[in-house]
Amino acid sequence: MDAPGGRRTQGERDAITVEIGYALCSAAFAAAVLFGAVAGPAYLFGLTGRVRSALVGAGTVLAVVVFSVRVVSVLVRFARGGQPSHPGRTSPDS
Repeated sequence: MDAPGGRRTQGERDAITVEIGYALCSAAFAAAVLFGAVAGPAYLFGLTGRVRSALVGAGTVLAVVVFSVRVVSVLVRFARGGQPSHPGRTSPDS
């Protein structure tokens, strides 16, 4: 991935920047959807007390975990070169 001399090219730096942005945006979306699915009923049905606290707490914890796992998985896949060489094609002989 490094150019001769250990420096990255502008294209490689741009690809890393785009991949980090994609990882953060997709992770934020997944975390928000999960939080809404778990904690949403507490707000939708006007729940109070321990039930609301439990749902919001569980939603927060799960959202943080999903966010972290998504960011790491996207960036690890990128670092390993898991991107297809021909986007949209599924087999090497396409």
